[in-house]
Amino acid sequence: MSSQSFEFNASNLEAWQKAAVKSAPGGDVSALNWKTPDGIIVKPLYTAEDTANLPYANTLPGFEPFLRGPQATMYAVRPWTIRQYAGFSTAEESNAFYRKALAAGGQGVSVAFDLATHRGYDSDHPRVEGDVGKAGVAIDSVEDMKILFNEIPLDKVSVSMTMNGAVLPVLAGYVVAAEEQGVSQDKLSGTIQNDILKEFMVRNTYIYPPEPSMKIIGDIIEYTAKNMPKFNSISISGYHMQEAGANQALEMAFTLADGKEYVKTAIAKGMDVDDFAGRLSFFWAVGMNFYLEIAKMRAARLLWCRIMKGFDAKNPKSLMLRTHSQTSGWSLTEQDPYNNVVRTTIEAMAAVFGGTQSLHTNSLDEAIALPTEFSSRIARNTQLIIQEETHITNVIDPWAGSYMMESLTQEMADKAWAIIEEVEVMGGMTKAVDSGWAKLKIEAAAAEKQARIDSGKDVIVGVNKYKLAKEDLVDTLSIDNVKVRDGQIERLKAIRASRDSAKVQAALDALTASAESGQGNLLDLSIQAIRLRATVGEVSDALEKAFGRHRADTQKVTGVYAAAYDSAEGWEQLQKEIAEFADQNGRRPRVMIAKLGQDGHDRGAKVVATAYADLGFDVDMGPLFQTPEECARQAIENDVHAVGVSTLAAGHKTLVPAIIAELKKQGADDIIVFVGGVIPRQDYEMLYDAGVKGIYGPGTPIPASAKDVLEQIKKALA
Repeated sequence: MSSQSFEFNASNLEAWQKAAVKSAPGGDVSALNWKTPDGIIVKPLYTAEDTANLPYANTLPGFEPFLRGPQATMYAVRPWTIRQYAGFSTAEESNAFYRKALAAGGQGVSVAFDLATHRGYDSDHPRVEGDVGKAGVAIDSVEDMKILFNEIPLDKVSVSMTMNGAVLPVLAGYVVAAEEQGVSQDKLSGTIQNDILKEFMVRNTYIYPPEPSMKIIGDIIEYTAKNMPKFNSISISGYHMQEAGANQALEMAFTLADGKEYVKTAIAKGMDVDDFAGRLSFFWAVGMNFYLEIAKMRAARLLWCRIMKGFDAKNPKSLMLRTHSQTSGWSLTEQDPYNNVVRTTIEAMAAVFGGTQSLHTNSLDEAIALPTEFSSRIARNTQLIIQEETHITNVIDPWAGSYMMESLTQEMADKAWAIIEEVEVMGGMTKAVDSGWAKLKIEAAAAEKQARIDSGKDVIVGVNKYKLAKEDLVDTLSIDNVKVRDGQIERLKAIRASRDSAKVQAALDALTASAESGQGNLLDLSIQAIRLRATVGEVSDALEKAFGRHRADTQKVTGVYAAAYDSAEGWEQLQKEIAEFADQNGRRPRVMIAKLGQDGHDRGAKVVATAYADLGFDVDMGPLFQTPEECARQAIENDVHAVGVSTLAAGHKTLVPAIIAELKKQGADDIIVFVGGVIPRQDYEMLYDAGVKGIYGPGTPIPASAKDVLEQIKKALA
């Protein structure tokens, strides 16, 4: 059999273009181009010409600039670590989950803490009544931490902890729990997130203002470099940025710029960059934009190497970007939720093709409630199947040399680098965050994305296309918040009764003095206090005396949603109805968008506020972390027609009835209450019985919710 060789050349490309014109819409091949949310043009065809001048298209894994992976052999020798990010209810229940997960193939423990712990409150604090044990495990002291890791050998199992605000007492509790298990600090392996800058942009589980928060980070990097050489002192996280609405280029740029700022902070403490940089790690979200996610992870390693060379790092480990990844929670849908198994699988494969070092796969029910044991097993097995059945692990960076992927990797790198340079002009990421600029960039991207979904430009299967006529209920995990809180309060009473109070107070006073003077290491002093049975809340309060508690700005973007939502007929009709309401009532319909309790995830609240304002509502944004009493008072003072409660952290069963009761108590039961966010359908009846007038779960088009709210306001005024 004879074979005919084919050689790429200009005439062949011209022939392809002629063939493509015949099937392209309107005979225009450029109509096949795809413009990504990042503004990058992705062509339908790439050729050798696209990679001819790329500087890094022919590099090797394990060598600078590490574009193809930080290790030379990657998964061919050692696959990524399978992690299961979990935590709920009590330390006992979470411990049982971790032990089962490890026995079933999990290879590390990733701890999710409840919002009370994140915000530095003990479980008996009045501000956290609806938050204890709901969206993570409640941890008040080292006694809870010891239970959390009971029969989990901390010298053998690596532990990842997502903690930023109350990072000092939580990390100290882990260290002391290990000591009392017989494991010395130098044997501990794992990661503490400790990434406070992103909290001010997106997740909002901060406690102290930016400047003292950076001092805390510097102290942790310093202490762990000296005493915990196997432990990663910071995980610089882009995950929550993408979850809050950032596109891939923004996520990568802001995360690397955060990392750059943390390196500067450690160097300012007199540390040599090569003494700590090898223990820095990163954390990416991996969503449904398959090609861009792979390119993002490859480009991030390239740029981090460039950044670290700028600090004159010499150790190759200092130049490597190592990362944990997690499939997107935001891409999960409440509607037709079994589709989420497919979404998670696709996202997991993107993370693997991108070269992650560890991975958590989300469960199918996480757009509805906390994951069940059944859904968690499917999520974990998704990784096991990729590792054990597909043979994907046998090839290192299989996308290398792809005309499209190499070109896209470079474009992603260039796009992100331009943003990083913009941040540098502003004086670095701390200033970019402090000014509110970075947060608004992410919120604008979130509003634009939501508008594209609501108008049908971006298809979400089961949500805005191929919808089920009837949705079946999915079994969900429900936490008895009252029972958990009562148990935590009893344990706190016992600890406080049995400890040496004078010694505890002296240790807490030493923490306050160090925070005030800048002398001493705050992690070292926190460990001393935790050994004496000081609580998470007490350590946090001792630091708050010196640092104060940060209060966020409530500014919002305007015009972005309307610009991206161009289904003009329905939009313009709704604007007309709102204008007519204003003519008839002497003012526009006024709503207050509120976040109650310690849930700082405000993507939904900000997007709804932006869209409602673009439609013509008067919109007030309540500050984060309000109590029902504070929310009711502000709503009455601002004379609003409606309060919209945005909830993602399972506090709705406690906090929503509380705001309705409080409005009634303060003589304002004419103000209607509506709710949006992650709410199991099993809870709808209870909320309606409590007096809620509208419930809008994930996937509800914002104009549809706005129309319904307007009708409810009209009924209340009739």
